[in-house]
Amino acid sequence: MEIKRRSVIKSLFLSPMLTIKTNGLGKTQNIPKRKLSLNAFSFNKQLINGDISLEDLLVWCNQQGFDGIDITGYYFKNYPNVPSDMDIYKVKRLAHSLGLSISGTGVRNDFSLPSFSDRVKEIELVKNWVDVAHKLGAPVLRIFSGKKIPDGHTWKQVADWMITDIKTCVQYAQEKGVIIGLQNHNEFIKTLEQYEYIQNGIGSNWFGLVLDIGSFRQGNSYKEIQAAIPYAVNWQLKERMYINGQEQKTDYKKLMEIIKSSSYQGFLPIETLGEGDPKVKVKQMLSELKPYW
Repeated sequence: MEIKRRSVIKSLFLSPMLTIKTNGLGKTQNIPKRKLSLNAFSFNKQLINGDISLEDLLVWCNQQGFDGIDITGYYFKNYPNVPSDMDIYKVKRLAHSLGLSISGTGVRNDFSLPSFSDRVKEIELVKNWVDVAHKLGAPVLRIFSGKKIPDGHTWKQVADWMITDIKTCVQYAQEKGVIIGLQNHNEFIKTLEQYEYIQNGIGSNWFGLVLDIGSFRQGNSYKEIQAAIPYAVNWQLKERMYINGQEQKTDYKKLMEIIKSSSYQGFLPIETLGEGDPKVKVKQMLSELKPYW
């Protein structure tokens, strides 16, 4: 009986969709748990230049009605060095006082480097920031695959050593209760098929996709996004997308219909890019997105 009970609990934990019974009719329905977050990269220039502090950005997020914030590691002083516990907990405490969750953080890594000794340094970078994510209470650490295929190598050769390296990171992250999220960044990983090769090689539910809607650029990106959602552990919703390689404004109605018809539950961070005042750009994106939320 105990073995059976543990099996049931495990199956519930691994289920991609939480459901409830409806009035004894035997039907089930999704419990909608979509939460709005801001990716701090929207304020990248201002944060790097010191025009706005991370603390000020947290306050602004609260004022705009965000549920959370995704704080890329670059915005802690002395990155890529790990911030002090005092600095980490200062941000964590302020976020809590403002009713904000920290939906994720991230690093700038490159597992496409051909030198194993260089990649060991990248692994250590990821592990160090797994520790930061754990202390922040961020459920997901966003990583990159790599920038390009090195000369003299094939895509598969590079992907295979990436799988080995990322597995090492995932095993460490699991011990800390942190999910490793690989962003499709239109560099080494350009398509869902390529991501799935990495996903299948790792085979852990502590690894998933940070679904960047602006970085699937081949073919019908909306179909690619829809097919990718089961792997998503976090997102980057953007103002612009690419259809058959052509840049165009994101159709928020169509995008949200796809997301709402899926089993995804959790944070949906938005990210604005390019020139202009990010406060204005973020507010504009919110005003266009919220009617379909």
